[in-house]
Amino acid sequence: MKNITDFFVSLGYWPSAGSFGFNTDILATNLINLSIVLGVLIFFGKGVLNDLLDNRKQKILSTIRNSEELRKGAIEQLERARARLRKVEIEADEYRINGYSDIEREKVNLINATSDSLERLENYKNETLHFEQQRAINQVRQRVFQQALQGALGTLNSCLNNELHFRTISANISTLGAMEKITD
Repeated sequence: MKNITDFFVSLGYWPSAGSFGFNTDILATNLINLSIVLGVLIFFGKGVLNDLLDNRKQKILSTIRNSEELRKGAIEQLERARARLRKVEIEADEYRINGYSDIEREKVNLINATSDSLERLENYKNETLHFEQQRAINQVRQRVFQQALQGALGTLNSCLNNELHFRTISANISTLGAMEKITD
């Protein structure tokens, strides 16, 4: 940049007699020189400026088109994601409902199984109690019978003498003989 500035400054020091030169003193330039310079700048700069503006316009338009395409793609992806989300939510609700019904079913099955087990245990308890009662009753009967038999034997032994014993045996023999005649 410094080289360009030095070039224009050095042009100002050249002698102006008989040669073409640039007058760098703005106040000393005349209106014709200014209009020529501006005309040249406008003529040549217009095409350059138009090209720059057209290029910039094309870049902006292509950027807008790319943005629109990306926006459309993003909207499509968003819609697909929303559809998947709805599908997953529906499946989650189904799993939740099925899970709750499975839990309720298992709960009812567990309650029924527990109730059946309790009923069986109650029946087993009642059977065990009945068995123990019968066993206790039988033990008491045997004990009473043994004591009665011992008492009867004791009474018989104390009351029986040889003569009474002989008469009891004879009576039993005659009863057996009579029964034998009846069965023949």
